[in-house]
Amino acid sequence: MSYVQGFLVAVPKAKKQAYIQSAQAAAPIFKEYGALRIVETWSETIADGKVTDFKMAVKATPDEAVVFSWIEWPDQQTYEAAHARMQTDARWQEMPEMPFDGKRMVWGGFEPIFDTQSEPWTGAGFASSS
Repeated sequence: MSYVQGFLVAVPKAKKQAYIQSAQAAAPIFKEYGALRIVETWSETIADGKVTDFKMAVKATPDEAVVFSWIEWPDQQTYEAAHARMQTDARWQEMPEMPFDGKRMVWGGFEPIFDTQSEPWTGAGFASSS
């Protein structure tokens, strides 16, 4: 099964286009390293939590949106090899400055445990509505 690298970051709303451009510039490099899919999403509806929520996780201010993104890799080994290559790839130095505060970015690697896209979903184990 694949391996997913997930990211959560607060981006100034005024820098949305700059963020999109940086994501578009980085995507072909990730694909060259072996990424299967890169998804970038811009917050539209985020509920305010009492204990935690997406905005609190990245300390987003009212003038910032939360970006939830992920990169899907064939497996963890491919990601790890890509990560090692990224450390010495000069193209990253040529990228424009990231339009967000990287100190507030949350990220991690995940092993998928359920995916309706890769496995037929029958609804088995779920209560029927009839």
